[in-house]
Amino acid sequence: MTRSLKGVFAAALTPRRPGKDQIDLAGAYALIDYLCSAGVDGLVLLGSTGEFVHFSLEERLRFAALAIRRSRVPVIVNCTHSTTDGTLELARSAAAAGAAAVLVMPPYFFRYDLPELETFFCAVSAEVRDRAPCLLYNIPVFTNRLPLELAIQLVREGLFAGIKDSGGDLFYFTRFRAACPEAIFFAGQDVLYHQLKPQGAWGVVSGLANATPELLLALDRALSSGDQAKADRLALRVRELAEQVDQFPIPAAIREAALIRQVTAGPHAVHLDEAKRQRFAHWFRAWLPEMLRDCAGA
Repeated sequence: MTRSLKGVFAAALTPRRPGKDQIDLAGAYALIDYLCSAGVDGLVLLGSTGEFVHFSLEERLRFAALAIRRSRVPVIVNCTHSTTDGTLELARSAAAAGAAAVLVMPPYFFRYDLPELETFFCAVSAEVRDRAPCLLYNIPVFTNRLPLELAIQLVREGLFAGIKDSGGDLFYFTRFRAACPEAIFFAGQDVLYHQLKPQGAWGVVSGLANATPELLLALDRALSSGDQAKADRLALRVRELAEQVDQFPIPAAIREAALIRQVTAGPHAVHLDEAKRQRFAHWFRAWLPEMLRDCAGA
């Protein structure tokens, strides 16, 4: 099963129904169809880009099961919750629905020490690892940092199959790969993928792929074929877009770019500054044709 966990996985947006904290199922289906047709290797649902914190446990359970059936590519489901019980329920449901893997970050908001985090992750693994691979999710900007030594321990003991690392620390990657060379490793930051794939990353979980799947797929192909000049040009394009996106709360600018490309993305969670939004839209419309030309033939 883990052989399918490679390449460009789109960290899918989750369209909401206007005025409600409910998932727009028709919009989400349209986005899934678009990303599958664009050629992504897989999807990650209800992650940080998917704004899982806006939705109830019941809404997440329902959507994950339906989306897995809809998708034509492997689906990883983020099962993170602020409680152990919530995480276990999400993980059980995703595994039963046929998720290619379950993804779990440390419980968010409150701070926990190493022994508590170890107990938490061991409980998740014991619940689902026989039914679906378990992947760690390190994203310290939003929750407890996943200590490197704990990540290595959990993988070496066979409790987790690998990690999606969004910490942005190259040292974390190199130490983890040296200690666990056979483990799955997904780059969680688009701008680092061109550095990490040649060093052994299995793939990238890309928020930018919602709006520009061509770019990440072209970069992945260039890296796989050894066309370094092409990869360098495309990596620059990734960085240009990421720098613009990082001026907004995640994933506001990704949603805005997707909407410009007429991709179903749903409303923003918080109103954006209109002048700033318009500046980004003007920049993206001018940048898009140049990026697509760079991708052509990759």
